Amino acid sequence: MRQSNSGFSDAGLRRLREVMARHVRSGTIPGLVALVSRGGQTHVEALGTMRHDGGAPMRRDTIFRMASVSKPVTMAAAMVLLDECRIRPDDPVDEWLPELANRKVLKRPGGPLEDTVPAHRPITVRDLLTSTFGLGMDFDLLDSPISAATFEATDYGVASGPAPEPDEWMRRLGELPLSYQPGQRWQYDLSHEVLCVLVARVTGQPFGTFLRERILDPLGMTDTGYHVPADKIDRLPPLYGPDPQTGEFLVWDEAADGRVSRPPVFQGCALVSTADDYHAFFRMLLNSGMHQDQRILSRPAVELMTTNCLTPAQQAARDTMYRNIAHLSSGLGLHGGWGFGMAVRTYCRDYAPIGQFGWDGGTGTTVYADPTNQLTGILLTQVGMSTPDPARLFHDFWTTLYQVIDD
Repeated sequence: MRQSNSGFSDAGLRRLREVMARHVRSGTIPGLVALVSRGGQTHVEALGTMRHDGGAPMRRDTIFRMASVSKPVTMAAAMVLLDECRIRPDDPVDEWLPELANRKVLKRPGGPLEDTVPAHRPITVRDLLTSTFGLGMDFDLLDSPISAATFEATDYGVASGPAPEPDEWMRRLGELPLSYQPGQRWQYDLSHEVLCVLVARVTGQPFGTFLRERILDPLGMTDTGYHVPADKIDRLPPLYGPDPQTGEFLVWDEAADGRVSRPPVFQGCALVSTADDYHAFFRMLLNSGMHQDQRILSRPAVELMTTNCLTPAQQAARDTMYRNIAHLSSGLGLHGGWGFGMAVRTYCRDYAPIGQFGWDGGTGTTVYADPTNQLTGILLTQVGMSTPDPARLFHDFWTTLYQVIDD
């Protein structure tokens, strides 16, 4: 397929702005920051306000809670260890995570917690990299004993996040059986948090320290981290979760004195960041691991992250999970494949081509890059996915962005 690195049409950018502004005017999205880049051209729109009832306008340097869009960035820290041969994909994790050794597995994924069989094999690094280690968010198991036990033991979820310090968090996790055999099924989210603990134990550093030294600082991601310091808190909007029935803006997290106003005990996949910081990261991936004249990741590491790594059976389970909620999410998650920490598009179902990679966040964030068109798109809001409105905004953003390309 022909590569292109030209820019955008002026008329297309005006239309993109109007489509985004229409969502803000509707009152469902108080404000947003959108960044699009292609080749050497970057365009940014900051629309609306920080609060749903007005106040300060959105700015290019507004800081957002990235939620699951943190996963590609935190995954990059693990890829550094793969590059340096400090971990290997098919190594058992028992050496670093003894809490996960000698696992028991439920006879039935939704069955009683005490009805188990021994795991067929140890959990490996690859199982964590691919979200197939045997536990995680699974829409088929939302009402099951293992789902309730996982949330209770780890305090793990979009609104709350892992609360205990890492060793205690792992101890609690280690008391649970797996819902599936290692490598059997793709399940969302939890494996990435475990991977952050693994990286910390392998390096002997807090995960956030290693992430900053090897990924954030080299890329100049100065506004990215686990909390927003006091001198930047005015750049953080509240996080809203609109009432699904009435649309009323309910505050999930305030800025001052909120969850991200102080350093967390657990450093996992819950970063705060800006559009420009994420642009630096995804441009590095598009540049095969290079940032300016500095190599951050090897080319093979980037290729591995951004290539579908699921077996047909694993992929079928993932597709089914997201297809069942497509009517609520405007098709978010239906990309086909999954790489390391992000989705990888393996078939065309909308305007984006095969090979596009990135992910969406439950706090109203979406970031993808497209190697074919050398395109990066970033859209950040302060509205959580409690209603279909953010997903509809994402859909319209990507649909319009692909019409802005000027060849």
